[in-house]
Amino acid sequence: MPGPSPGLRRALLGLWAALGLGLFGLSAVSQEPFWADLQPRVAFVERGGSLWLNCSTNCPRPERGGLETSLRRNGTQRGLRWLARQLVDIREPETQPVCFFRCARRTLQARGLIRTFQRPDRVELMPLPPWQPVGENFTLSCRVPGAGPRASLTLTLLRGAQELIRRSFAGEPPRARGAVLTATVLARREDHGANFSCRAELDLRPHGLGLFENSSAPRELRTFSLSPDPPRLTAPRLLEVGSERPVSCALDGLFPASEARVYLALGDQNLSPDVTLDGDALVATATATASAEQEGARQLVCNVTLGGEDRETRENVTIYSFPAPLLTLSEPSVSEGQMVTVTCAAVAQALVTLEGVPAAVLGQPAQLQLNATENDDRRNFFCDATLDVDGETLIKNRSAELRVLYAPRLDDSDCPRSWTWPEGPEQTLRCEARGNPEPSVHCARSDGGAVLALGLLGPITRALSGTYRCKAANDQGEAVKDVTLTVEYAPALDSVGCPERITWLEGTEASLSCVAHGVPPPDVICMRSGELAAVIEGLLRVTREHAGTYRCEATNPRGSAAKNVAITVEYGPRFEEPSCPSNWTWVEGSGHLFPCEVDGKPQPNVKCVGSGDTTEGVLLPLAPPDHSSIAPRIPRVLAPGIYVCNATNRHGSVAKTVVVSAESPPEMDESTCPSHQTWLEGTEASALACAARGRPSPGVLCSREGTPWPEQQRVSREDAGIYHCVATNAHGTDSRTVTVGVEYRPVVAELAASPPGGVRPGGNFTLTCRAEAWPPAQISWRAPPGALNIGLSSNNSTLSVAGAMGSHGGEYECAATNAHGRHARRITVRVAGPWLWV
Repeated sequence: MPGPSPGLRRALLGLWAALGLGLFGLSAVSQEPFWADLQPRVAFVERGGSLWLNCSTNCPRPERGGLETSLRRNGTQRGLRWLARQLVDIREPETQPVCFFRCARRTLQARGLIRTFQRPDRVELMPLPPWQPVGENFTLSCRVPGAGPRASLTLTLLRGAQELIRRSFAGEPPRARGAVLTATVLARREDHGANFSCRAELDLRPHGLGLFENSSAPRELRTFSLSPDPPRLTAPRLLEVGSERPVSCALDGLFPASEARVYLALGDQNLSPDVTLDGDALVATATATASAEQEGARQLVCNVTLGGEDRETRENVTIYSFPAPLLTLSEPSVSEGQMVTVTCAAVAQALVTLEGVPAAVLGQPAQLQLNATENDDRRNFFCDATLDVDGETLIKNRSAELRVLYAPRLDDSDCPRSWTWPEGPEQTLRCEARGNPEPSVHCARSDGGAVLALGLLGPITRALSGTYRCKAANDQGEAVKDVTLTVEYAPALDSVGCPERITWLEGTEASLSCVAHGVPPPDVICMRSGELAAVIEGLLRVTREHAGTYRCEATNPRGSAAKNVAITVEYGPRFEEPSCPSNWTWVEGSGHLFPCEVDGKPQPNVKCVGSGDTTEGVLLPLAPPDHSSIAPRIPRVLAPGIYVCNATNRHGSVAKTVVVSAESPPEMDESTCPSHQTWLEGTEASALACAARGRPSPGVLCSREGTPWPEQQRVSREDAGIYHCVATNAHGTDSRTVTVGVEYRPVVAELAASPPGGVRPGGNFTLTCRAEAWPPAQISWRAPPGALNIGLSSNNSTLSVAGAMGSHGGEYECAATNAHGRHARRITVRVAGPWLWV
């Protein structure tokens, strides 16, 4: 036997728990009453589902027990104090099963409650109208059959995702099932194409179950708006057989205009129109073609249908036949002087008119005759025919052209004798001849040169100027004519007719003439730049003031040209005293050259050559006329004397005599101003031996630290030091630094013994001698006779005795000697008793 199902297991677990509690209660309190229990006491079961019920008691030994219910049973299990039963195919909205046991002559009961629910599996939105007029109400109806309980049901009507109305059915009886929700909605333009739907929600979450949802299939709403006015029909009232005329039908106030259908027909002929939309308006256009079978009165119909409604307009159209008149010429092309007959004819119901003259009878032709002349060539003859149709007069006409053959004519209006063109822009040269057939025209120079490209667009150049012979010819004859072509162009000033630079010679006669090229011949005016009134005209006596820049301007009707002309006035050389002096002093070492600038154009060549005894043939170096030129080498020595200067250019030469003198700035060196000088103290004072070379002879001034040489009689040692000597003349200064040394005779300034007191025999003593002299003195000693073992220092300034003896006593002399003399001092050493005394 298979094991218990999950529902049964839960029922048994509840039973065992209840029995356990009952037994525990019996053992604890024997007086507690007995009871019956049903689990689950309240249950929600989906319609058609199954459920296990557990019926139990705490009675120790129940006599009998059972479970009363009207529901179908599938299986039962029981024990001593319990009963489990499975209920299946539960469909009743609500039932109350009863659990009972018989215990101690009492009946124990427990009632349960089983309710069923049904998911909203079917949600139905009732169909919408095929078309709904805008501004009118329509009904939305939603049905959810069988779903419940209704009290837990909520229905929502939606436009797209927007909720229109929501309703819950709380408070409905528990057994109520299924629901209907209806709403009235106003149709709007924006509802066109919108989807409407219904959503159902069964909320069993308060009962421990979930939320069950479902929605209906969406339904699309189509709204429309149709104007009450009829369409506007535009069409001709009359339509000729074989002709095509446009017709149109328009209607405003349509929505949606794209859904409208248009029927446009002429009689029983569907015109298949093209429909153009513009917002809420449409225009249907078509082409109506009339055939002979349709001749007579017909109706033009326009019908517009939208949303099951339509608007219609009808118009009457008369279809007629009216061929154009027939116009004939006896000869369409004749020679000049021939006769021509012109005839105009039309249908029987029409009246014809030829060249403004009507026919005598309706339906009869009109006719005229003429003698053809040149003026009749390309003449058009006009024939009119009139016909009355449905109260309206119709007119048709036809024309014919007569060609008259004649020889060429070259008129001045079509081929002028004189042509004037501006140079540059492209032009079309025309020389046209009248004649029939059309003549050919050929223009070439009389000398057989250039040929004009008549009728072609091309550039105009001055090379085209000249006289041409034009000849026109056809098969009727020819004509000849001479024409002149003049090409005008703006002035031009070239270097040949108006050179950029002109040179005149002072004192001659000259004129400033600039020739310009141009057609018409230009007028040329030249004036000095910056001076509006200084116009140069006629023959001039040239002066230097005429040199400068002139502005020449050439003018004619085609434009102007201008250029600058530089006039240079040349003249022979001339010496001027300030720029080439007659007397010049050359200063040695100055780097100056003889400045001799000569006035003249072109710049004269100047050369100065000595003519005296000392300067014969010597060239005088000249300063260059401008600083940019290379200067000649500067001479170290220049011989003074007389020089003759010659200035020459292509217009002549002049000469001038120049006296040159030479001078030099001061100069001192070791030979004229020795840098080291020596004086002897006590001699008679004299100035420093310092002189300078130079012309004029320089003056020399020596000073010591800015103090001039003092006036004194004798030289002292204080005169030794550094002196600054400056030599000066008109061309500069020179200076030297002189060191003066003062020498003097020697003097023994000090002679002393050490120690100063006596010394025992055998002791040591020292004699020191200090001398003053310049140059430094040589020191020498003289000792007593017999004195031995005497020591001297390196410069002899100290005499030392070690182990003095009696022979060391006596007179000692210290002498100082240099180039200027000798000086000596003595000291006596005596021996007395045991001591040596000095």
